[in-house]
Amino acid sequence: MTIASRLQHHLDATGLPYGTVDHPYAATASECAQAAHVPGDHLAKSVLIHREAGPMLAVVPSNHQVDLRALQAILHNPLGLAAEEDMDAVFDDCAHGAAPCVGAAYGLPTIIDNSLSGLDTVWFEAGDHKTLVKMKGSDFDRLMRDASHEAICVH
Repeated sequence: MTIASRLQHHLDATGLPYGTVDHPYAATASECAQAAHVPGDHLAKSVLIHREAGPMLAVVPSNHQVDLRALQAILHNPLGLAAEEDMDAVFDDCAHGAAPCVGAAYGLPTIIDNSLSGLDTVWFEAGDHKTLVKMKGSDFDRLMRDASHEAICVH
């Protein structure tokens, strides 16, 4: 079980309780939810967004996709999905494709879908393809309180 170093430092600095859940290797967020036997709408996945002002992180449930049109309307800026190389550069302490959803740990502005607020439990990538971080929903809400909260996903 591996937590990315910047994520672990950030989580420890907040003082919020969290645990980890090991699961068989899974390449995508949806596969991760299945492998860990957690509800897909309670597993937060991160999507790196490219915009003129620099990268930002969009966070949606693992069984949803970012609605780029809605996000562009909210931000009033042209944007698109970041390239894989950009993900690797930003999340350089993580396995390829296993980026945590806590943008603050990486100095990224973050926008999170409203559906991930007020849940009983939330899981998210720890930085590898075999470990999730598990938090009580109220603690996750506090962890993400500085992120923008909007309706940014489609099923």
